[in-house]
Amino acid sequence: MSADEGVDRLVRVADPGGLGGLGDLGGVKRDLLEGIMSGSEPDRVVEVPRRRLRVRRFAGVVTAAAVLMSVVPASMVLRGQAEGGGVSPIPTVDAGVVYAPLAMAAAERNPRLLIDRAGWKVTDLSGFAEEQGMIRFRRGGRELEMNWYSASVYAYRYSDRLADGPAKSVRVDGWPGELFQNLNGDFTVLLRPRDDVFVEMSTSGSWSRADLDRILADIVRVDVRTWLAALPAEMVMPVRERAVRVLVGVPLPPGFDGASLDGIGVSDSYQFGVGVTSRVGCGWIAEWQRARASGDEAAVRRAADALRGSHGWRVLRDLDGAGDWAEVFWEYADEVAAGTVRAGYVQALGCR
Repeated sequence: MSADEGVDRLVRVADPGGLGGLGDLGGVKRDLLEGIMSGSEPDRVVEVPRRRLRVRRFAGVVTAAAVLMSVVPASMVLRGQAEGGGVSPIPTVDAGVVYAPLAMAAAERNPRLLIDRAGWKVTDLSGFAEEQGMIRFRRGGRELEMNWYSASVYAYRYSDRLADGPAKSVRVDGWPGELFQNLNGDFTVLLRPRDDVFVEMSTSGSWSRADLDRILADIVRVDVRTWLAALPAEMVMPVRERAVRVLVGVPLPPGFDGASLDGIGVSDSYQFGVGVTSRVGCGWIAEWQRARASGDEAAVRRAADALRGSHGWRVLRDLDGAGDWAEVFWEYADEVAAGTVRAGYVQALGCR
């Protein structure tokens, strides 16, 4: 399959908003092919059906947010009756699925813990391209968040948790740790460092100690491909394939390098949209500054038009209301389009 055919296929699969094919996309095919794929043939697409997304804000302006979907795919292994009966969320593994290299590398680095009990859903994912990360599970009104960090900060986190009271010993799939409970009744479990990382688990919602003990008994450590198979497929597909879908209708700044997207890594749809639009917006602001400095009025107008038009980008409209990102982006984009730029845009938009 040629690179051109691959992009056609990707855009047909995405077709956000029912645009009905490339004929109505006004040059998007060319921009995506030249700016993102950089002449290379796309890898195999991990295809998933459309799902209704629900997002929520999390910490910071440039935030990770939720993709609320079950970790139970169509193909599953059966488990004995547990809470509510049913099937296990641990999926069977398709060895033929192609995962993004960054996804594989991140999965090898992190602890790869899953809740092997029916009804628990992955709602948030972040930080998988870094030395720390987070995955959050939810069932009903209860949440369990797992954060992993470098072993170098374990002593600090342990000392901090001692403020909640004395530690009690627990084990998670044979992994020793300590349990703490704060004055609000929330539990924290610190698993001791192993393979240069440790895990901090935190509860929110209505939990009893018995509830927690049952869930801790159902947490298992799995291999790389099993862990990746439990995540929504779009999160672990090669970044540039994902970007083709996100960037439909988004004009790319001159010289935009698709390789700049590779660092986004494994993330939920909100955080991925933030990462992609950050790079595009920063590119257009840099082009606007270059054009202003060189007296290229035509290029100034093109950059201003692109930034002004960001209010119509589907990716930002989808993110709006889920967190602060779209509003912050539009604030700075509108200022530049009107002829001014604040120095704070670099930090606010995550420009590098």
